[in-house]
Amino acid sequence: MSDAEPIAYSGPRRILSGIQASGALHLGNYLGALKRFTALQDSGAPCFLFVADMHAITVWQDPEKLAAQTREIAAAYIASGLDPAKSVIFPQSAVRAHADLAWVFNCVARLGWLDRMTQFKEKSGKHKERASVGLYTYPVLQAADILLYKATEVPVGEDQKQHLELTRDIAAKFNNDFGVPGFFPLPDPLIQGPATRVMSLRDGQAKMSKSDPSDQSRINLTDDADAIAGKIRKSKTDMGVMPEPGEALDDRPEVKNLIAIYAALSDQTREQVTAEFAGQGFGVFKPKLAELAVSSLAPVTAEMRRLMDDPAEIDRVLQSGAERAAEIADPVVDEVKKIVGFWRA
Repeated sequence: MSDAEPIAYSGPRRILSGIQASGALHLGNYLGALKRFTALQDSGAPCFLFVADMHAITVWQDPEKLAAQTREIAAAYIASGLDPAKSVIFPQSAVRAHADLAWVFNCVARLGWLDRMTQFKEKSGKHKERASVGLYTYPVLQAADILLYKATEVPVGEDQKQHLELTRDIAAKFNNDFGVPGFFPLPDPLIQGPATRVMSLRDGQAKMSKSDPSDQSRINLTDDADAIAGKIRKSKTDMGVMPEPGEALDDRPEVKNLIAIYAALSDQTREQVTAEFAGQGFGVFKPKLAELAVSSLAPVTAEMRRLMDDPAEIDRVLQSGAERAAEIADPVVDEVKKIVGFWRA
């Protein structure tokens, strides 16, 4: 067997990511995803940004609400600055190639690989036998989402790095098993910015989440100015003051989180923020953070509400995006079927 390096993918750069259609969006989604997507659409590579409604149903979703949640995610994409003329915005389920490629990848991926996925263990808890098969295999669907468009870069949070590694493993195994070196790329993660993982306002060691029973733990993108300011004012800190630049904050997770939020909203580094507020009390810092959050999110909230009042406009964007996505995805699946040996007339 040759020890030569495998042939690298030589196709164009493409960026892809998505957000699950499973409930209200919050500040963590905005800073960890939406704000970053907007910056990437002018990076010189086409961006494919989908609403992950197929992933959403790995846990029970009210069918009457799912379509509305899909429109809400799309509205958030647009309100955050994504231009449907530049970026392809579409619902995952509207492009049937996602499901087609996922089945092929189910037959390429190995059980041992999926057994190592920590998110399934976290989400299924102590009763994994009650979890859906979809929840177990959704990292394979995620791989199909990415490789269907031959995406070379994927904006991910720290908690999704393991799934991207699985995607790379599946791509490499497919290329090797079927003797098509370089057919699928091995996508790279894009992890950037000071707040890629935003934590709860009530617990700095827990991720900000729409499933948290306390609404005070998160800032929803639909919150008005008073709600945003109130939640920041009541956010958990400690009895100390704002740290000095370079000071370790591992034992002050809530303070670390608020500094990261301020840095991300103001496009500064954490060091710049601590230099500005070093030694001051939270009675000074929190009002400044509240003012910044309100001014940053108010335009997004207003545009989201406008779009949600005109679902026909959102549907036009999603339909057009699905057609553009299928133009890329369908030929890839056709080629995969030929490579695998499926019957073709």
